[in-house]
Amino acid sequence: MTTTLAYEFETHRPRLFSLAYRLLGSAEEAEDAVQDAYLRFSGADRSGIEHPAAWLAKVVTNLCLNRLTSARARRERYVGTWLPEPVVTADGTLGPLESAEQRDAVSMAMLVLLERLTPTERAVYVLREAFGYGHREIAGVLDLSEANCRQLYRRAVQRVGEPQARFEPASEQQEELVTSFLTAARDGDLAGLEKLLTADATWWSDGGGKVIAARWPIEGGPRVAHFLAGGGPKFTGGLEFTVVEVNGATGLATWAGDTLVGLAAFEVRDGLIAGVRAVVNPEKLAFARRQFSRA
Repeated sequence: MTTTLAYEFETHRPRLFSLAYRLLGSAEEAEDAVQDAYLRFSGADRSGIEHPAAWLAKVVTNLCLNRLTSARARRERYVGTWLPEPVVTADGTLGPLESAEQRDAVSMAMLVLLERLTPTERAVYVLREAFGYGHREIAGVLDLSEANCRQLYRRAVQRVGEPQARFEPASEQQEELVTSFLTAARDGDLAGLEKLLTADATWWSDGGGKVIAARWPIEGGPRVAHFLAGGGPKFTGGLEFTVVEVNGATGLATWAGDTLVGLAAFEVRDGLIAGVRAVVNPEKLAFARRQFSRA
């Protein structure tokens, strides 16, 4: 590819990665899909590409659809709770997240909800909600009829729920809340933890069978508090923590020396912690490690 073509592709790369990540829930696979699109772009007949942005979006979407089919089979065999690969978002990696709705669209909670959809439903929903495509444009990307795309979108909304901001956006108050939560967990402070959690709070952890992690969700504020108070002092010894933005939400990065060993995203509702999704599977932290190494 010439320098000019390479530069042109790079101007589209951030948007393409953002699209692929929303479709796949995996930063590593999203990077692979974008790289495959780069190779196709470099070998394509330029006379047949009138609008590069649209052409590349179609290529990436269809590459992701192929990956989603095999990904679903792998996730059915996954050990314990499956969570998306976390992405540190304060640097704009997933595009501008200036509104609660934009943050919600890349939240761990939303990406888990999108797992309910078929690959094609997911593509229609993401193109419509996250990228503002009209049904006619979506039909062109997926080679479907406009009526079929409308039907797929309605079905997706029924399964996921009406688009809305489900959780409070990140703020300084949330950082203080998460810091208080960390302190209580490290101290084994049961009463302190209970005061910070909603009654229906849930803890999810994804170790993928690679490291020790709760294999099933822990549901209910009191149960989460007991779980953390009992194991917090034991499992946090020797580790360091920093508050970071994870998938548009306030989160915690866990470090063993200079090695990132965990990323957690917090859901906050009415000033309390309603959910925590913690990824400790080392394979799922590779992308975030590279993000921190470039910082």
